[in-house]
Amino acid sequence: MSSSGDTVQVLLVEDDAALQVLMRYNLEKLGYTVTVAGSGAEAFAALSAGRPDVMILDWMLPGTQSGPEVCRRLRSDPELKDIPVIMLTARTDETDSISGLESGADDYLVKPVSFPALDARIRALRRRLSVSYDHLRFDDITLDTTRHHVERGGRRIQLGPTEYRLLEFLLRAPGRVFSREQILQAIWGRNIHVELRTVDVHIRRLRRELNAPGEKDPIRTVRSAGYALEYSADSADG
Repeated sequence: MSSSGDTVQVLLVEDDAALQVLMRYNLEKLGYTVTVAGSGAEAFAALSAGRPDVMILDWMLPGTQSGPEVCRRLRSDPELKDIPVIMLTARTDETDSISGLESGADDYLVKPVSFPALDARIRALRRRLSVSYDHLRFDDITLDTTRHHVERGGRRIQLGPTEYRLLEFLLRAPGRVFSREQILQAIWGRNIHVELRTVDVHIRRLRRELNAPGEKDPIRTVRSAGYALEYSADSADG
């Protein structure tokens, strides 16, 4: 599953055989190279054979590993943690979509899948990973955009791709308050519909990874406004 040239490698984890065929056909028509897995176990077998650029993961999977459980396992593995994940769900309840994001997914789409929308989401995720060549710093936090390394106080921090891009975005304008709408446009793009609560989910995930016990939380929540990278008076033990 290693990349060749500019071809984007997609790992599609979907147990419905008919939907597998349909999705693979349409993704390959869009120019992607697709590997298919029908369960969580098959997904990790495929990951051991090669690293995809994007994983498309169905919520409902056979066996003991659901889509969210696969995603949580992926995010707990330092070698796989930064693989972008788009979760597919037949569930239309917003709470379920937020639960998918809480498990570690970077984005989600509700079935039946619109392939132009899926293509746009994949492209947006890929843009978030584009490399620039500088170091960004705030207090004891350093982000190396060349190697995609994040450190705080000298310790290495492993972030998922969306949390990485979110931190990079905030680091480029410390002290500035960004609304949720501005963050959505910067991270997901202007023409992609994503719920505002998605920003809150990823901010929580970023805080969880960034802040060790006793450390100040560098992300300030500005009531009725949004978020800023700056310490507040009550930011200890973030």
